[in-house]
Amino acid sequence: MSEETIARALESDAPLAAAVHQRDVGHEIAEERGWHEAALVGRTVTINRPRAELYAFWRDSRNLSTFMENVESVTPGDDQRSHWVVKAPAGRTVEWDSVLTEEVENELLAWESAPGADIKNAGRIEFRDGPPGRGTEVTATIVYEPPGGDLGKLIAKLFQKEPKIQARRELRRFKQLMETGEISTAKTPEAAPQG
Repeated sequence: MSEETIARALESDAPLAAAVHQRDVGHEIAEERGWHEAALVGRTVTINRPRAELYAFWRDSRNLSTFMENVESVTPGDDQRSHWVVKAPAGRTVEWDSVLTEEVENELLAWESAPGADIKNAGRIEFRDGPPGRGTEVTATIVYEPPGGDLGKLIAKLFQKEPKIQARRELRRFKQLMETGEISTAKTPEAAPQG
């Protein structure tokens, strides 16, 4: 196993085996679509809720904007499609239609952006029983073709909109919402003026 794979696994919330699985799934998704500049985002979080409940919440695409901070809206179309509007750097937005490509009830949802998307993307969210008494392991694997290649990734990182950073935050927000019914909005108190 390469040092890069181990480093990625250590930065992930997932065990090493899950990180390797995410990498393999991501590479397969990118290769199938011929995306040569694709970037991979993979995260796993354990949520102390039943798998069926988490799956049902995620399956209703209208719920996604409740915990994804940069998602302005997700509008359902038919049972397989939804329209996404997402905040981007410099006050802009990007939009795409997403098509559900695979579904296994209480286990898996996979999607792909429809042709003409501002950002080509595809991915899957998997729900597995966690260790006894610990709830459900939720694994998100997303592959996207960044606009402008490496330059697009750099600009996004500077504005903290880079998907690897966001994926970690959003899965943690999903965990908070599902376990407590709310998302913490506590901010660090500002320092008092020095006088």
